[in-house]
Amino acid sequence: MSIRTPYLAVDVIVRLWEGERLKGIVLVERKNPPIGLAIPGGFVEVGESVESAAVREVKEETGLEVKLKGLLGVYSEPERDPRFHVVSVVFFGDAEGEPRAGTDAKEVKVFKLEEIPLDRLVFDHKRIILDYLRLR
Repeated sequence: MSIRTPYLAVDVIVRLWEGERLKGIVLVERKNPPIGLAIPGGFVEVGESVESAAVREVKEETGLEVKLKGLLGVYSEPERDPRFHVVSVVFFGDAEGEPRAGTDAKEVKVFKLEEIPLDRLVFDHKRIILDYLRLR
């Protein structure tokens, strides 16, 4: 019997701090399709918890050590990713330091909450950011 399931991924809304001042939200400019801005994240590896995957993916893409603070939700719309059906567990967390692009990130950018370019976000990340801002 062959079982087919969606791919499992994680995304993390990273709030970048400098002491007690919120500098903004970290977004990754993707160098691989789909091209655009994305919340840092990626696929969960076999034998890895979603929490560990979230911390690992943020480190790989931005160089930041994120401290997860909560779970925003699970996003499972089959059309959310143009490549294939992906279910994403979305966290939010805090980091300090200077982000730098790694793995599939062309560039890492920090945006103040009111300056996030929602129309440049890929996947369903516009919906995720708006959900986060509404709950904040």
